[in-house]
This record gives sequence, C-alpha cells and structure tokens, in this order.
Amino acid sequence: MVKGHQGEHVRLYVRGTILGYKRSKSNQYPNTSLVLIEGVNTTEEVSWYAGKQMAYIYKDKVKKEPK
Repeated sequence: MVKGHQGEHVRLYVRGTILGYKRSKSNQYPNTSLVLIEGVNTTEEVSWYAGKQMAYIYKDKVKKEPK
C-alpha cells in the first residue's frame, strides 16, 4: 500500500476491444492500433489514455463478466 492511500482501490486495467489498425482507403498502418475502451465516451476521457501502453491479455469470442 502507498502511504496516504490506505483502503482505496486502484484500477489496474480497463477492458477494451481491438478494432484494427489505423488505415486510409488504400494503406494500412500496423504501428497504430485502434482500441475501443469500455466506459470511455468523450474526448476528455480519452485524453488520459492517449499515449499509454496496452497489454494484450487474451482474445475471447464472448464477453464474460467477472465472478
């Protein structure tokens, strides 16, 4: 635990869906992935996630709720 933050929960990850690569009509850019982050709807919320690294956990056909 960090001093001064006792009892608070820290969000370690947010679910997201990989949509594909950034692309134009004829070109595809594999260095830039498009990700739909769950619960993020406005540009103000997106600004916090911009430039962050992403961990690829797994790919599943059906979205499962945590137990």
